[in-house]
Amino acid sequence: MSTPFQFIDVRIDGTLAEVTLKRPQRRNALSQALMREMIRCARELSDRLDLHVVILHGEGSYFSAGADLHDAQAWAQTEKPLIERREIASLGFRMCQAWESMPQIVIAAIEGYAVGGGLALSLACDWRVLARNAFVSLPEIALGIPLTWGTIPRLNALLGPAKTKRLTILCERINAQEAYEIGLVDWLSEQAEALTLAREIAQQVLTKPASVVRMSKESVQAVANITHHAAGYMAHDQIALAAASEESVRARADALRK
Repeated sequence: MSTPFQFIDVRIDGTLAEVTLKRPQRRNALSQALMREMIRCARELSDRLDLHVVILHGEGSYFSAGADLHDAQAWAQTEKPLIERREIASLGFRMCQAWESMPQIVIAAIEGYAVGGGLALSLACDWRVLARNAFVSLPEIALGIPLTWGTIPRLNALLGPAKTKRLTILCERINAQEAYEIGLVDWLSEQAEALTLAREIAQQVLTKPASVVRMSKESVQAVANITHHAAGYMAHDQIALAAASEESVRARADALRK
């Protein structure tokens, strides 16, 4: 890594890299600073020809509580210039895009929960391992903002339109078993064993020819993601537009008081 990170930790063991979200006091919530580090991390790891698998997980007993509403909602501050608000609003989209574009196989190991932007980030990974006692949810609409970060096209590719609308609009908590059954996650682990299982899966990948694995991932991504940019490139403008409504302001204020 070119310079040290403050909010993530990167450890490399041979051809395997492990990236840890490190804001346990905020339940690994995704602040502006953390997302900028994640973008840089993805780009730097992508350039490493000696790394073939990357595992992403959260420090402590949870993956991520999603976007940090105390920080990442600066896109709603109308006193900021529009160009600055758009740049801030696009951080999540650019972070997920950077991780989705990595040539290595990327595995998310999820303990506790992956909520909102945390789940969005995991969906940008190739595979997801979820602990059996964990849950996932997408509460964005309840907070008065649309689900963005390129998440809807990824969900639609995995689940189809009806289930995507259910998760997005109803904001339900989905337990591990249901998440597995509907195809939202790929493996279930015992409690506190998601990272262990992710490492076992990584070792299986590492027995395969690295160049052919990269070619195969690239081919799948090219087909699966062909319309993703068209469906998600205006996400930051949708956030800025929704943020201006009174109901959106009230919903976020209520969430911050809880």
